[in-house]
This record gives sequence, structure tokens and C-alpha cells, in this order.
Amino acid sequence: MNEVSPTRPLSPETALDTLGTLLPGMPRLRQGEVWIVGAGPGDPGLLTLHALSALLQADVLVHDALIDPRTLALARPEAVRIFAGKRGGRPSTHQDDITATLVDQARRGFRVVRLKGGDPFIFGRGGEEVAELVAQGIPHRVIPGLTSGLAGLSAVGIPATCRGVNQALFLATGHGAGTRPTPDGIDWTLVGRLNQPVILYMSLRNLPFILDGLGQGGMADALPAAVVASATTLEERVVITTKGELLETIRREGLEAPAIVVLGEIVRCHHTLRQVVTQAVESASGQA
Repeated sequence: MNEVSPTRPLSPETALDTLGTLLPGMPRLRQGEVWIVGAGPGDPGLLTLHALSALLQADVLVHDALIDPRTLALARPEAVRIFAGKRGGRPSTHQDDITATLVDQARRGFRVVRLKGGDPFIFGRGGEEVAELVAQGIPHRVIPGLTSGLAGLSAVGIPATCRGVNQALFLATGHGAGTRPTPDGIDWTLVGRLNQPVILYMSLRNLPFILDGLGQGGMADALPAAVVASATTLEERVVITTKGELLETIRREGLEAPAIVVLGEIVRCHHTLRQVVTQAVESASGQA
């Protein structure tokens, strides 16, 4: 894990006081404490105020690979940045090394922020890190974040739930734990029988296997599907297709991780909602 040395000084107290003028009573990140913070789907504007508060107070920032550089820039310039990226199929920082770093930096008396994409507790291994902090007696706090599988869809006009369309939602990861290639304990055939939208995280590599199981359960090839790649970032791409054309569409469009895959009738709402948003923006621009 690489470290970037601090530059000019700005005390955590001063930084927090600045935010406190907008929202008094923000919690203080204490020396020797670790906050596990969700950074949301990508756009820095989707950070919570508590997440921003954490960035402003951190002495040490241990961050994922997919954190937007603009989000990292919100931390105090003198805060040390430690890269702890984990990317499927690529050289990655081992989870044990990440938790060891959190414990070590806290025991040195630093204010530590572990910055994770999305929400720390939704396919983010935040629970493992908190468990180790508890085992080592390290004070901690969890700051929730907007999960990409929901916020990323909302941002492009695909509602996770829509009255008259669905009454439930199935969220799943597309890869297994450790060295296992596929998720354990998921009966994709059964999921295909639910007749409710399916939202998949980190699924591109195992998508053929997953789609086969969903199809065996009765999920029709004509079902609407979408891929939202790099959701809410400057590199965001949205592709609308069907379950049957999904793999070919991904190949043809050159879509890569990070990407959210959604299958279900909620995808049909995309066109209508995007039109409403576009009309509202054009109307506001015309009145300016």
C-alpha cells in the first residue's frame, strides 16, 4: 500500500468547525479511532455530511481503488493517503493487510478513515473490518453510504421500486468469497422464478453462469435489462437491452467493471423518467 506524505497543515478541529457552521454538533473523530465510511456510488456530491466530516478530520485515509479523485481531494492536504484497492482479477491489497493497517494506524494515535465505495456493509467487507477492530479493542464508528446498486440506478432514471411494477427486489453479488469464483448459496434457478427485479454487483465475469441459472428458472430472454458502468462518475455509461441480448451487448459496447447489472420490468421506466428529467432541465434553462 502506497503512502502520500502530507503537505500543508490544517487542524481537524478547524476543518470540523468549518462544516459545523452549516450543521452544528457533527461528531468528532478522536485520536486512535477508526471510522468506516461509505463514499457512495462515485459522485462526490452524493457523499453524506458525516462522510465529508470524516474526510475533513482524518489524519490517515485508507481508501479503495474506485474512490473518485475529487472525493479524495476533499480530505485535508496534510492527511496521509494509503491506497488499499481491491479489484477483481487484478493485483489487489489483501484484506488482512488492510485491517492490519487500520489497527496499526489507530494504535499510533492517528484519526483513521477507511473510505469504501458505496455502503460499507453492502458487499463491501465492512463487517469484516469492524469485527477485527472490535477484536483488537479499537474504537470505531460506521458511516453509511449510498449503495451503487440503488443510487446508481436512480441517477440514470431506473427506479429500484415502482408502484404497480414490483413489490420486492433481489440484490446479489456476482462473485464468490475468497478463491471461489461464483457466489455461494444462491440458487439462481430459484431467483429466476421470483418475477421481481434482480440487481447484480460485480457480476460481469460470471454473468453467463448467472444468466443461465436465471433462464432455467423461467426468466424470459425478452425481459428488459440494463448495465450502468461507472455509475454517477464522469465515465458513466448506460446501456439498455434485454436479458437475451445482454452478453452480446456488453461485448459489443466494451463495457467493463465497475458495473451494475439490472434485470426486470423497472428498466422500462428508464426512457420515460429520462424524458421527464430532460424536459425539466430544458424548461429551467429556458427560464434562466
